[in-house]
Amino acid sequence: MDLTKELNCVITQAVQVSPIMKILRVKPEGWQFPSFEAGQFVALGLPPDAERCAEATKEHAETKPDRLIKRAYSISSASIDDVIEFYVTLVHSGNLTPRLFNLKIGDKVWMGKKAVGMFTLDEISSETNIVLVATGTGVAPYMSMLRSNALKREGKIIVIHGAANSWDLGYSSELRLLANMFDNFSYYPTITEPGNEPSGWAGDTRFIEKIWESGLAKEKWGFAPSPDNTHVFLCGNPRMVTSMKELLAVDGFKEHKRKEPGQIHAEEF
Repeated sequence: MDLTKELNCVITQAVQVSPIMKILRVKPEGWQFPSFEAGQFVALGLPPDAERCAEATKEHAETKPDRLIKRAYSISSASIDDVIEFYVTLVHSGNLTPRLFNLKIGDKVWMGKKAVGMFTLDEISSETNIVLVATGTGVAPYMSMLRSNALKREGKIIVIHGAANSWDLGYSSELRLLANMFDNFSYYPTITEPGNEPSGWAGDTRFIEKIWESGLAKEKWGFAPSPDNTHVFLCGNPRMVTSMKELLAVDGFKEHKRKEPGQIHAEEF
């Protein structure tokens, strides 16, 4: 079976932003990706015989020779773009990411025909403040939000982004620029391994939970976030998501569910 016939998109940009982080821009060939809500995700796929990158290690799971390897990834591009962007972390023993990391401009990839997910701002009033918390590539859906229409909101927005090293803080230059351009937007990065920094690191080195407990949002906004005025989005490491949910619950925040609306919105890797 020739699975390459199923590959319906072409890579228009492949930028390695760090040893384990890569930005891929994907353009449909002969079809148009439908409109989506910023924060949603879609699946990417490649055949099992696609070459893996040089840094890959032994695969942790077997692949089926007659099926594409598919995984879901959050979209980082604006909801109006015709080229869809992804921010991907290399899982050295993974089935798909070592193959994605080997892609070059002009290579083909499969992408699902529709974005899905409820990790969006569409049901939150414009006056409500938004806290966007991420580790690693968890910042991707927030980039889609900010590049779409989030910065037109009346409420305040802050991105708190944690990573091991400064070079893993993808989109940091763009986020710093936005923070300088928009009065209602703040960006706060933190890293946990400052000893690796070739030129040092003058920023925060605490875990995100400690930063939240210290009252960062109140310091930036001049008032404390509460369930009445703020929604919190969590995306990334499951341990961070779980511990942040526990901290937020102490202040009265509830997890958002389809039948039970709340103020905590979570996406775990």
